[in-house]
Amino acid sequence: MTVTRRRFLSISAAFAAGPALARAAPLRWEGYAFGAEVSLILHGPEALTRAVLDEARSLIAGIEARFSLFDPASELSRLNAAGAIRPSAEMAELLGLADTAHRLTGGLFDPTVQPLWAALARGEGTAEALEAIGWARVTRGTKRVSLAPGQALTFNGIAQGYATDRVAELLARHGFEQALISIGEHRGLGGPWRLGLVDPEHGAMARRTLNGTAIATSSPMATPLGETGHILHHQRRPRWSTVSVEAQSAALADALSTGLVLAEVDEIRMVARHDAVVGVTLVGFDGDLVTLRG
Repeated sequence: MTVTRRRFLSISAAFAAGPALARAAPLRWEGYAFGAEVSLILHGPEALTRAVLDEARSLIAGIEARFSLFDPASELSRLNAAGAIRPSAEMAELLGLADTAHRLTGGLFDPTVQPLWAALARGEGTAEALEAIGWARVTRGTKRVSLAPGQALTFNGIAQGYATDRVAELLARHGFEQALISIGEHRGLGGPWRLGLVDPEHGAMARRTLNGTAIATSSPMATPLGETGHILHHQRRPRWSTVSVEAQSAALADALSTGLVLAEVDEIRMVARHDAVVGVTLVGFDGDLVTLRG
Protein backbone atom coordinates (compact mmCIF):
# COMPACT_ATOMS: atom_id res chain seq x y z
CA MET A 1 0.00 0.00 0.00
CA THR A 2 1.61 3.24 -1.06
CA VAL A 3 0.66 6.84 -0.59
CA THR A 4 0.28 7.12 -4.36
CA ARG A 5 -2.38 4.40 -4.23
CA ARG A 6 -4.93 6.33 -6.28
CA ARG A 7 -2.68 6.24 -9.33
CA PHE A 8 -3.40 2.55 -9.90
CA LEU A 9 -6.46 0.76 -8.54
CA SER A 10 -6.87 -2.99 -8.87
CA ILE A 11 -9.09 -5.94 -8.08
CA SER A 12 -7.85 -9.51 -8.19
CA ALA A 13 -10.23 -12.30 -7.20
CA ALA A 14 -10.47 -16.08 -7.40
CA PHE A 15 -13.65 -18.15 -7.42
CA ALA A 16 -14.24 -20.34 -4.37
CA ALA A 17 -14.59 -23.67 -6.17
CA GLY A 18 -11.12 -25.14 -5.78
CA PRO A 19 -7.65 -24.77 -7.31
CA ALA A 20 -8.50 -25.97 -10.83
CA LEU A 21 -10.95 -23.14 -11.39
CA ALA A 22 -8.73 -20.67 -9.57
CA ARG A 23 -5.99 -21.49 -12.09
CA ALA A 24 -8.29 -20.96 -15.08
CA ALA A 25 -7.23 -18.28 -17.54
CA PRO A 26 -8.17 -14.95 -15.94
CA LEU A 27 -10.38 -12.29 -17.45
CA ARG A 28 -8.91 -8.80 -17.25
CA TRP A 29 -10.28 -5.30 -17.78
CA GLU A 30 -8.33 -2.05 -17.67
CA GLY A 31 -9.90 1.37 -17.57
CA TYR A 32 -10.06 4.64 -15.62
CA ALA A 33 -12.00 5.50 -12.47
CA PHE A 34 -11.66 7.84 -9.44
CA GLY A 35 -8.86 9.68 -11.20
CA ALA A 36 -6.75 6.55 -11.63
CA GLU A 37 -6.02 3.64 -13.89
CA VAL A 38 -8.09 0.60 -12.93
CA SER A 39 -7.34 -3.07 -13.43
CA LEU A 40 -9.83 -5.85 -12.65
CA ILE A 41 -8.65 -9.47 -12.84
CA LEU A 42 -11.05 -12.33 -12.10
CA HIS A 43 -10.15 -16.02 -11.97
CA GLY A 44 -12.94 -18.60 -12.33
CA PRO A 45 -15.49 -20.08 -14.74
CA GLU A 46 -15.58 -17.84 -17.82
CA ALA A 47 -19.35 -17.28 -17.91
CA LEU A 48 -19.42 -16.26 -14.25
CA THR A 49 -16.32 -14.12 -14.30
CA ARG A 50 -17.39 -12.28 -17.45
CA ALA A 51 -20.78 -11.43 -15.92
CA VAL A 52 -19.24 -10.36 -12.60
CA LEU A 53 -16.59 -8.30 -14.39
CA ASP A 54 -19.29 -6.37 -16.25
CA GLU A 55 -21.26 -5.90 -13.04
CA ALA A 56 -18.20 -4.65 -11.16
CA ARG A 57 -17.36 -2.18 -13.92
CA SER A 58 -20.91 -0.82 -13.88
CA LEU A 59 -20.89 -0.59 -10.09
CA ILE A 60 -17.63 1.38 -9.98
CA ALA A 61 -18.74 3.70 -12.78
CA GLY A 62 -22.07 4.33 -11.06
CA ILE A 63 -20.50 5.22 -7.72
CA GLU A 64 -17.97 7.52 -9.36
CA ALA A 65 -20.70 9.24 -11.39
CA ARG A 66 -22.87 9.73 -8.30
CA PHE A 67 -20.21 11.26 -6.06
CA SER A 68 -17.91 13.05 -8.51
CA LEU A 69 -17.02 16.68 -7.87
CA PHE A 70 -15.95 17.10 -11.49
CA ASP A 71 -19.15 16.01 -13.22
CA PRO A 72 -21.79 18.79 -12.94
CA ALA A 73 -24.51 16.16 -13.48
CA SER A 74 -23.46 14.01 -10.51
CA GLU A 75 -25.70 13.82 -7.48
CA LEU A 76 -23.03 15.42 -5.31
CA SER A 77 -22.48 18.29 -7.74
CA ARG A 78 -26.21 18.90 -7.94
CA LEU A 79 -26.45 19.01 -4.14
CA ASN A 80 -23.57 21.47 -3.92
CA ALA A 81 -25.05 23.65 -6.65
CA ALA A 82 -28.67 23.65 -5.45
CA GLY A 83 -28.07 23.40 -1.71
CA ALA A 84 -30.73 20.73 -1.31
CA ILE A 85 -31.86 17.53 -3.04
CA ARG A 86 -33.84 14.37 -2.43
CA PRO A 87 -31.02 11.86 -1.81
CA SER A 88 -30.68 8.48 -3.48
CA ALA A 89 -30.32 5.44 -1.23
CA GLU A 90 -26.58 5.44 -1.95
CA MET A 91 -26.24 9.12 -1.04
CA ALA A 92 -28.18 8.58 2.20
CA GLU A 93 -25.96 5.60 3.06
CA LEU A 94 -22.74 7.51 2.42
CA LEU A 95 -23.96 10.49 4.44
CA GLY A 96 -24.67 8.12 7.32
CA LEU A 97 -21.18 6.62 7.09
CA ALA A 98 -19.69 10.13 7.01
CA ASP A 99 -21.67 11.04 10.10
CA THR A 100 -20.32 7.99 11.94
CA ALA A 101 -16.75 8.94 11.05
CA HIS A 102 -17.42 12.55 12.05
CA ARG A 103 -18.59 11.44 15.50
CA LEU A 104 -15.78 8.91 16.03
CA THR A 105 -13.12 11.50 15.21
CA GLY A 106 -14.68 14.23 17.32
CA GLY A 107 -15.48 16.26 14.22
CA LEU A 108 -12.06 15.97 12.59
CA PHE A 109 -13.49 14.16 9.57
CA ASP A 110 -15.72 16.79 8.01
CA PRO A 111 -16.99 16.65 4.40
CA THR A 112 -17.96 20.35 4.54
CA VAL A 113 -14.32 21.43 3.96
CA GLN A 114 -14.91 21.52 0.18
CA PRO A 115 -15.20 25.37 -0.02
CA LEU A 116 -11.86 25.66 1.80
CA TRP A 117 -10.24 23.17 -0.58
CA ALA A 118 -11.62 25.08 -3.58
CA ALA A 119 -10.41 28.45 -2.24
CA LEU A 120 -6.89 27.12 -1.63
CA ALA A 121 -6.79 25.46 -5.04
CA ARG A 122 -7.72 28.77 -6.69
CA GLY A 123 -5.29 30.76 -4.56
CA GLU A 124 -8.08 32.83 -3.02
CA GLY A 125 -8.70 34.07 0.51
CA THR A 126 -10.19 31.53 2.90
CA ALA A 127 -12.20 33.61 5.40
CA GLU A 128 -15.56 33.02 3.72
CA ALA A 129 -14.82 29.32 3.16
CA LEU A 130 -13.87 28.83 6.80
CA GLU A 131 -17.20 30.32 7.88
CA ALA A 132 -19.07 27.74 5.79
CA ILE A 133 -17.51 24.68 7.45
CA GLY A 134 -19.64 22.73 9.90
CA TRP A 135 -21.11 19.23 9.55
CA ALA A 136 -23.75 20.02 12.19
CA ARG A 137 -25.27 22.54 9.78
CA VAL A 138 -26.01 19.84 7.18
CA THR A 139 -29.62 18.68 7.49
CA ARG A 140 -29.99 14.99 6.60
CA GLY A 141 -33.15 12.99 6.02
CA THR A 142 -34.37 10.21 3.75
CA LYS A 143 -36.44 12.67 1.71
CA ARG A 144 -34.23 15.76 1.77
CA VAL A 145 -30.62 16.75 2.36
CA SER A 146 -29.89 20.44 2.64
CA LEU A 147 -26.74 22.50 3.14
CA ALA A 148 -26.33 25.78 4.95
CA PRO A 149 -25.59 28.87 2.82
CA GLY A 150 -22.11 28.72 1.32
CA GLN A 151 -21.60 25.06 2.09
CA ALA A 152 -20.47 22.30 -0.27
CA LEU A 153 -19.50 18.69 0.41
CA THR A 154 -16.65 16.48 -0.70
CA PHE A 155 -16.61 12.70 -0.32
CA ASN A 156 -13.00 12.35 -1.45
CA GLY A 157 -12.08 10.99 1.99
CA ILE A 158 -14.68 8.23 2.00
CA ALA A 159 -16.11 7.48 -1.48
CA GLN A 160 -13.20 5.29 -2.60
CA GLY A 161 -13.57 3.20 0.55
CA TYR A 162 -17.31 2.96 -0.04
CA ALA A 163 -16.72 1.73 -3.59
CA THR A 164 -14.19 -0.80 -2.31
CA ASP A 165 -16.76 -2.22 0.12
CA ARG A 166 -19.46 -2.41 -2.53
CA VAL A 167 -17.22 -4.35 -4.92
CA ALA A 168 -16.15 -6.69 -2.10
CA GLU A 169 -19.82 -7.37 -1.33
CA LEU A 170 -20.52 -8.03 -5.01
CA LEU A 171 -17.68 -10.55 -5.29
CA ALA A 172 -18.71 -12.30 -2.07
CA ARG A 173 -22.31 -12.66 -3.31
CA HIS A 174 -21.01 -14.43 -6.42
CA GLY A 175 -18.86 -16.88 -4.46
CA PHE A 176 -15.44 -15.27 -4.70
CA GLU A 177 -13.69 -16.05 -1.42
CA GLN A 178 -10.14 -14.88 -2.18
CA ALA A 179 -9.95 -11.29 -3.36
CA LEU A 180 -7.88 -8.18 -2.84
CA ILE A 181 -9.83 -5.08 -3.80
CA SER A 182 -8.09 -1.73 -4.10
CA ILE A 183 -10.19 1.23 -5.22
CA GLY A 184 -8.16 3.88 -3.45
CA GLU A 185 -8.25 1.74 -0.30
CA HIS A 186 -7.66 -1.99 0.22
CA ARG A 187 -10.08 -4.66 1.38
CA GLY A 188 -9.40 -8.36 1.50
CA LEU A 189 -11.77 -11.26 1.11
CA GLY A 190 -10.10 -14.25 2.68
CA GLY A 191 -6.37 -13.84 2.96
CA PRO A 192 -3.75 -13.45 4.12
CA TRP A 193 -2.98 -10.38 2.00
CA ARG A 194 0.31 -8.68 2.89
CA LEU A 195 0.68 -4.97 2.18
CA GLY A 196 3.41 -2.44 2.79
CA LEU A 197 2.96 0.95 4.46
CA VAL A 198 4.98 3.73 2.80
CA ASP A 199 5.40 7.30 4.03
CA PRO A 200 6.05 10.00 1.38
CA GLU A 201 9.02 11.38 3.30
CA HIS A 202 10.46 8.37 5.15
CA GLY A 203 9.75 5.53 2.70
CA ALA A 204 8.76 1.98 3.66
CA MET A 205 7.76 1.88 7.34
CA ALA A 206 5.79 -1.29 8.11
CA ARG A 207 3.91 -4.27 6.75
CA ARG A 208 0.34 -5.22 7.52
CA THR A 209 -1.69 -8.39 6.81
CA LEU A 210 -5.39 -8.40 5.92
CA ASN A 211 -7.63 -11.35 6.70
CA GLY A 212 -11.12 -10.25 5.70
CA THR A 213 -10.53 -6.66 6.82
CA ALA A 214 -9.77 -3.33 5.14
CA ILE A 215 -6.97 -0.81 5.40
CA ALA A 216 -6.63 2.81 4.28
CA THR A 217 -3.74 5.25 4.41
CA SER A 218 -3.73 9.05 4.39
CA SER A 219 -0.68 11.30 4.05
CA PRO A 220 -1.47 15.03 3.88
CA MET A 221 1.57 15.94 1.78
CA ALA A 222 1.00 13.12 -0.72
CA THR A 223 -1.21 15.69 -2.48
CA PRO A 224 0.29 19.15 -1.88
CA LEU A 225 -2.24 21.95 -1.29
CA GLY A 226 -1.16 25.08 0.49
CA GLU A 227 1.28 24.68 3.37
CA THR A 228 -0.22 21.61 5.02
CA GLY A 229 -1.41 19.38 2.19
CA HIS A 230 -4.85 18.27 1.11
CA ILE A 231 -6.35 17.14 4.46
CA LEU A 232 -8.12 20.20 5.80
CA HIS A 233 -9.96 21.40 8.89
CA HIS A 234 -11.05 24.82 10.07
CA GLN A 235 -9.22 24.52 13.43
CA ARG A 236 -6.57 21.80 13.13
CA ARG A 237 -3.43 21.22 11.08
CA PRO A 238 -1.97 17.79 10.27
CA ARG A 239 -0.13 16.22 13.20
CA TRP A 240 1.06 13.08 11.37
CA SER A 241 2.93 12.46 8.15
CA THR A 242 0.95 9.25 7.54
CA VAL A 243 -1.98 7.54 9.24
CA SER A 244 -3.06 4.02 8.34
CA VAL A 245 -6.29 2.54 9.75
CA GLU A 246 -7.31 -1.11 9.58
CA ALA A 247 -11.04 -1.61 10.12
CA GLN A 248 -13.96 -3.88 9.31
CA SER A 249 -14.96 -1.72 6.34
CA ALA A 250 -12.95 0.23 3.80
CA ALA A 251 -15.28 3.23 4.02
CA LEU A 252 -14.68 3.56 7.76
CA ALA A 253 -10.94 3.00 7.37
CA ASP A 254 -10.84 5.62 4.61
CA ALA A 255 -12.68 8.29 6.60
CA LEU A 256 -10.87 7.61 9.88
CA SER A 257 -7.42 7.68 8.28
CA THR A 258 -8.33 11.09 6.85
CA GLY A 259 -9.63 12.59 10.07
CA LEU A 260 -6.98 11.10 12.37
CA VAL A 261 -4.18 12.84 10.47
CA LEU A 262 -5.34 15.88 12.50
CA ALA A 263 -5.67 14.11 15.86
CA GLU A 264 -3.57 13.94 19.00
CA VAL A 265 -2.33 10.48 19.97
CA ASP A 266 -4.70 10.26 22.96
CA GLU A 267 -7.65 10.99 20.67
CA ILE A 268 -6.47 8.28 18.30
CA ARG A 269 -6.20 5.77 21.16
CA MET A 270 -9.90 6.29 21.87
CA VAL A 271 -10.83 5.64 18.24
CA ALA A 272 -8.59 2.55 18.11
CA ARG A 273 -10.71 0.99 20.89
CA HIS A 274 -13.86 1.06 18.75
CA ASP A 275 -15.23 -2.41 17.90
CA ALA A 276 -15.00 -1.79 14.15
CA VAL A 277 -11.36 -0.66 14.30
CA VAL A 278 -8.59 -3.28 14.22
CA GLY A 279 -5.62 -0.98 14.57
CA VAL A 280 -4.00 2.34 13.69
CA THR A 281 -0.44 2.96 12.49
CA LEU A 282 1.03 6.45 12.78
CA VAL A 283 4.14 7.93 11.20
CA GLY A 284 5.29 11.20 12.72
CA PHE A 285 6.88 13.98 10.72
CA ASP A 286 10.14 12.98 12.42
CA GLY A 287 9.77 9.40 11.17
CA ASP A 288 8.70 7.85 14.49
CA LEU A 289 6.37 4.86 14.06
CA VAL A 290 3.49 4.28 16.51
CA THR A 291 1.14 1.28 16.37
CA LEU A 292 -2.13 1.23 18.31
CA ARG A 293 -4.28 -1.91 18.43
CA GLY A 294 -7.96 -2.11 19.34
